Amino acid sequence: MKLDEQLDYLAKGSVDLIDRKDLRAKIERGKPLTVKVGFDPTAPDLHLGHTVVIRKMKHFQQLGHRVIFVIGDFTGMIGDPTGKKVTRPPLTHAEIEENARTYERQVFKILDPKKTEVRFNNEWLGELGSAGMVKLAAKYTLARMLERDDFRKRFESHQPISIHELLYPLAQAYDSVALKADVELGGTDQLFNLLVGRNLMREYGLEPQVVLTTPLLEGLDGVEKMSKSLNNYIGITEEPQSIFGKVMSISDELMWKYYLLCTDLAPAEIDRWKDRPMEAKRNLARLIISDFHGSKAADEADAEFFQRASGAERNRGEEFAGIERAAVPDEDHRGGRTGADEQGSAAAGGAGRRSRRRRESRRSETNHRLSQR
Repeated sequence: MKLDEQLDYLAKGSVDLIDRKDLRAKIERGKPLTVKVGFDPTAPDLHLGHTVVIRKMKHFQQLGHRVIFVIGDFTGMIGDPTGKKVTRPPLTHAEIEENARTYERQVFKILDPKKTEVRFNNEWLGELGSAGMVKLAAKYTLARMLERDDFRKRFESHQPISIHELLYPLAQAYDSVALKADVELGGTDQLFNLLVGRNLMREYGLEPQVVLTTPLLEGLDGVEKMSKSLNNYIGITEEPQSIFGKVMSISDELMWKYYLLCTDLAPAEIDRWKDRPMEAKRNLARLIISDFHGSKAADEADAEFFQRASGAERNRGEEFAGIERAAVPDEDHRGGRTGADEQGSAAAGGAGRRSRRRRESRRSETNHRLSQR
């Protein structure tokens, strides 16, 4: 793959790339880059929204770069204040360890375990000690920290900001210093933290990392960021049938964003599906399931979903067949019409129309229920 093609492939689906010329220069040296992503193990399971940045790690991995998955066992005890209006309650060390073990298992559904380094940031942050943390804090000013949008809003509205929260961006940034990162990836909500890392590396005399952010994935509602707390998520450890139904329930408009961020297809390959939205959604569901459960599970989930859908449709048809037959005038009375005949015919026509409307409404409800199972 030529250099420009590599850059386009790595930038696919990204929002911020700070900056492209730096990334080009690093790749031109011909040495594998050190690419890091950090996750605090705040919940036991990953969902499809988390996989957007993990998939970008995979793209770097496919091009021969060194990928490091950083589990924030130290930073998890602080609690990431990103997007929070109040102080996040810290996790216990036992909770962090348990969640970290499940993260290791889940990321290898996307990343190659033989080519992925898993590191815990307590390894270097724990060694800093009190004196080291004071020296680290001296590298950044309060004024610059308050440039962060959520800190600034809390400060202006007189909401408490704990001192340890101010340490979080610095602790995450020090991960990049310790690993001498060439590139750090994260969601758009992490941009401030990633830029702190870029600046802190200069303070330590290191070449600053390239920052690449990926979009936040909307959940099934198409409005809010995918989140377990909002129950609009697709968990990567869910049963294949559940994943298939949830994917089939998303809007056609949102489907194309899922294609871009949750598959490895190139934009030109995605465009080929755009005149066949129903088939495209079905294919998307199969691709996602194949990533996490294999192609056989995708085949079975596909067959089961549409078997259920056709069975439910037949049942609805039989349920309303009698109503529709009753609404049709008897053959023996189709000759001359009296006033009563015309009234009866009109009533029958109305009943037929109402039954059709009920059938269409029930069909819509059936499809909705099937997609939610």
